[in-house]
Amino acid sequence: MTESPTEALLFEVASPPTPVERLLQLADQYTQHNDALDLLLHAAGAPLPDAYANSAHRLASATRAAIKAIQGERLYESEELTEAITRLKQLVVLADASIDLTTRAARELTALAPEAAVTSAVTLASESRRRRWATAPTPDGQLNSAHRTALAEIAYGHVTASSSLGREFTRSREPKVLMSTLRTLESKGLAERTTGTARAAYVGGPPLDRVRLTPAGITALASVIDAPHAGSRTAPGTTPRPLPATAQATTRSR
Repeated sequence: MTESPTEALLFEVASPPTPVERLLQLADQYTQHNDALDLLLHAAGAPLPDAYANSAHRLASATRAAIKAIQGERLYESEELTEAITRLKQLVVLADASIDLTTRAARELTALAPEAAVTSAVTLASESRRRRWATAPTPDGQLNSAHRTALAEIAYGHVTASSSLGREFTRSREPKVLMSTLRTLESKGLAERTTGTARAAYVGGPPLDRVRLTPAGITALASVIDAPHAGSRTAPGTTPRPLPATAQATTRSR
């Protein structure tokens, strides 16, 4: 008997995320966590002591899972890969430590976590391309330089959007992500906005819309994240930024 298309779909199993995709998902989780802390800091009244504890627990657990997934690949331990795993282990310590701190101190500990996760993703992608792992994604040839730059900046948690007087605009670091580029990514199903989830641009202003990668956007970026492109000095995230200095002090005190 011939199987109908509907019946066939019932037996389809989604492919598990690659280690690179998992790290990009992790970066998004840290960005959401940081946004929530920002809103708590600027909300009326003092936040509840455990307002972000569950989120921090989930982040620490997700980071450990990402490390385990990387180690499960049984890769040759290059210096770059060892540094990436060390960076992720630092994030576990920071997420765990933030549970017992004030909202402001907790926010400082995870401030650079999205960038650290993306930097680790770049390292893994580069290693996978060089060693031709089975889990290395096929590059998306439909992404031009502006698209790739925008996807990387969104993954870092650098892009927000808002509107004023009927006009939409984006806020981002250098390299700038234009609204026209964002709209193109949205039309392709690679990016989306979550309304009012990012801190305001100025004191007393309305919360901004966080721009995030969709699952398709994460897959697309994972396929090209290690490749240099026009207008960029290096591949996105290849220059790691230091984690907060409070990490060492926190580790010693715990």
